[in-house]
Amino acid sequence: MPQPSVRHVFVFLEIFSCEGGIQSYVKDILRAYDEAVTAEGSQQSQADVLLLRDGPDCPNPWATSPAFRFHYLKSSLPQLGRGRLAIALLRVLLLRRPARVFCGHIKLAPLVRSLCQLTGTPYTVLTYGKEVWEPLPPRSQQALQQADTVWTISRYSRDRACRANHLDPAQFRMVPCAVDGALFTPGPKSAELVARYGLANARVLMTVARLWSGDIYKGVDVTIRALPAILRAFPDVKYLVIGRGDDQPRLARLAAEMGVADRVIFAGFVPTEALVDHYRLADAYVMPSQEGFGIVYLEALACGVPVLAGDDDGSADPLQDGRLGWPVPHRDPEAVAAACCEILAGQDRRCDGPWLRQEALKVFGKEAFRRCVVRLLEPIPPAADPKNRSPIEAVSSRSASSGDRP
Repeated sequence: MPQPSVRHVFVFLEIFSCEGGIQSYVKDILRAYDEAVTAEGSQQSQADVLLLRDGPDCPNPWATSPAFRFHYLKSSLPQLGRGRLAIALLRVLLLRRPARVFCGHIKLAPLVRSLCQLTGTPYTVLTYGKEVWEPLPPRSQQALQQADTVWTISRYSRDRACRANHLDPAQFRMVPCAVDGALFTPGPKSAELVARYGLANARVLMTVARLWSGDIYKGVDVTIRALPAILRAFPDVKYLVIGRGDDQPRLARLAAEMGVADRVIFAGFVPTEALVDHYRLADAYVMPSQEGFGIVYLEALACGVPVLAGDDDGSADPLQDGRLGWPVPHRDPEAVAAACCEILAGQDRRCDGPWLRQEALKVFGKEAFRRCVVRLLEPIPPAADPKNRSPIEAVSSRSASSGDRP
């Protein structure tokens, strides 16, 4: 006998056994879903969550939530794990009759497509960024092309995925990253950290990034090259780089070659719970990068810190097309130097910390994220529906009509 139906099924690689941007994003989606079910007062499980690489021993804050029924499918043999996932998903589709399946990673999309087509179940693919920016194998492309909808984090990621994999932009729905405004807040500079990093009486530029040789696009080297010009205008500037990786020795050598080694501080790894005090040290957050979105920009903005980013990537969304920050050519030290000097001069509205925080949280706070997810869990509206605009397209429209420009 079929079991009671559920609204949704989520299929993920892993959520709780490792840390990362995708994992953080997925947890925000589950949190929004849990809050929506709790608000309804329902005590019946609303979603089955299938986890390929997580085991029941992983820390799971929603383990007892009535919103979810978790299926842990971790196996020491990858092929066995995938077989278990296929059986579990087919069983849920046949017995629980879900309204929709949400596939949490492109690597799982071909399997989800096959089983959903077999059972006539609509499915949505969740994408995050780089994993869909280049041409995918044919089966993965087909899984995206035949999905009812594709969720992504920014217009830039949508456009790159469409170009690379022959997708229809009308399939896409925007579910941008969110920032926790209760965690990332303005505040005074920590005297202990000022002393630790030698920042007394200094204006501080800051970057939070992996320092991996494969991630030079983060732009730390460009900012180091910009420092001599910045120092001519503001001799008290220091550059605090937070992160670790195998590219740090090269960056340190570059700082020495540029004559700014005494102005660049490599802080190493900083845990999430300590990041807010580090953001508060900054007079400007500087990362001329190429990001799919750039959650770090939101974290800085929520702390009231002015932001510099690249001008041809997903950072256009957190910066709201330049309303809230300085987009510059991402490999241009002169442009970075000029923008940093504007920020440090402090004459632009985009240096107004309370306003930056207010405007960032209005679009990208946790409550805005929850509303976005809940709306998109409803039956799929026509592509022309104005509700399908990205949050930035919506705010840009409002700003244009009100004359709200920095």
